[in-house]
Amino acid sequence: PAGSLLLPLPVCLKSIKGSCHNFCTAIFKDVTYKELKNLLNSKKIMLIDVRETWEIVKYGKIPGSVNIPLGEVGEALQMNPKDFKEKYNEVKPSKSDSLVFSCLAGVRSKKALDTAISLGFNSAQHYAGGWNEWATYEFSEKKHGN
Repeated sequence: PAGSLLLPLPVCLKSIKGSCHNFCTAIFKDVTYKELKNLLNSKKIMLIDVRETWEIVKYGKIPGSVNIPLGEVGEALQMNPKDFKEKYNEVKPSKSDSLVFSCLAGVRSKKALDTAISLGFNSAQHYAGGWNEWATYEFSEKKHGN
């Protein structure tokens, strides 16, 4: 009977979640430093830094990134293209574009990623290492002449 299908629902959801885990992480994965460098060099992504503007002014930013503070991400991704271009001086990404979110250490970028995915930006990813990791790699490479 149809009613019996409803009883094992928690078990069914658990198994769906369990079997989906690897599939989901493959799509919505964290981007490593090397992957981000390659993506930036390919110019096939929009890197969105979700830190506050004062943080970027004080500490610096990943070259090529666009600053959209976390509190503005949801609204920004729903703006009309003209308003987005006016405010952020960039072409508004489409839902099929590859976006990568970054912040200081991965917490805010993960929240931005969740927001973007909820709005249908299914190719979005985040750089969990954030500015902290980027600066560590970049400054150590320059110091060692690599």
